[in-house]
Amino acid sequence: MTLERRPTRAPFSLVREEDDHVWGDFAEVEGLFGEPRSGMYELFGWVPEPAGAPAATPAPTPAPTPAPAPEWLGSTVWLVPEDETLDAWRLDDVEALRPRTAAGSLVLVGDDDCDGPPEAHRGTVRIHDGTRWLGSCREFAAVLPAQPAEPPLVLRGLAPSEELRQALATGTRKALTLEKAVLELRDAHGAPLTDRLLWARVTAWRPSALGPDLLDVELDGYFVDPVPEFARPVWERWLAGPPDEPGAWSGLDTRRRGAWHDLVRERACRRRSEDRPAGTAYELDGRFVTDEPGLWLALGEAVNGPGGYFGGCFQALHDCLGGDFGFTAPSTLTWRNSEVARAHLSRVLSPDGEPYDLFAVMVRALEEDGMRVVRA
Repeated sequence: MTLERRPTRAPFSLVREEDDHVWGDFAEVEGLFGEPRSGMYELFGWVPEPAGAPAATPAPTPAPTPAPAPEWLGSTVWLVPEDETLDAWRLDDVEALRPRTAAGSLVLVGDDDCDGPPEAHRGTVRIHDGTRWLGSCREFAAVLPAQPAEPPLVLRGLAPSEELRQALATGTRKALTLEKAVLELRDAHGAPLTDRLLWARVTAWRPSALGPDLLDVELDGYFVDPVPEFARPVWERWLAGPPDEPGAWSGLDTRRRGAWHDLVRERACRRRSEDRPAGTAYELDGRFVTDEPGLWLALGEAVNGPGGYFGGCFQALHDCLGGDFGFTAPSTLTWRNSEVARAHLSRVLSPDGEPYDLFAVMVRALEEDGMRVVRA
């Protein structure tokens, strides 16, 4: 990843977590994106949820065909025990690795909720994605996936601190082990955007073609929270600078809208929004509120402008409505094209599979904390 170089501070920094010592600023980074470490579960006796009419009798099994690409199932998928002996279990950012057929099994890959589903459970489990039931299985088991090799992280055009220069001169394994470090990222205007924690050890270094006294440094380590490859275009867009107009996310699918909102939230943690006075009139452009990430993105921009943040869950929304995030109660929000959100978000599923009206819950939460909603 490369950003246009500026005479000011380079867009990336490597910082020691323990005491914020800056190991060095650098101009380019390779190896930031990869596949996150995820849990893998095989669901046996998988039966897809019928769509409308009962499913027809399955046709004879066709000749083998190449395996299809992984199918993304949702930002959050819930596994709900039919006998209600346990609470629902959650997997985040879930892909299906096998086609959903009328019988057989399905493999799910996603981030575990804490310790993941309890494999000791026996009995039918139903699965939904927060908006619709996907199907059910009679049991499931964890699968130990092959662990891909961690690609090296290469920092190009790095201006090392004196401490890092001494470590490179010493050259011992102990001196080159930087332990916990933070990769800090700024946008093309120099404003803090986000960071990633990693465990790092220097394995190679050489003079950089990007300038005198600069180094290209290779790190052997791993990210605590790697950036998934599908989010690359979203990150590249934000590293080039924040959006100038609202709705820059509107053409993204739900998965990438979620990645966009992640950066909006992380950026907001590094900024402080000046609260507008009570009585301010806000306007929400509801044309693209077709999913939950779109709901939070549109609300954030209504309050804080393009790329603005104003919550990502109801507890965060309550905190934002309390101040320090651009809002002072009481005020009014005019929700334009509110029928779009009503059509898409009025019948969603709770973790245990109970239907509820997310649109109505959002309006009520806003109004309870002093933001009167006018639907237009």
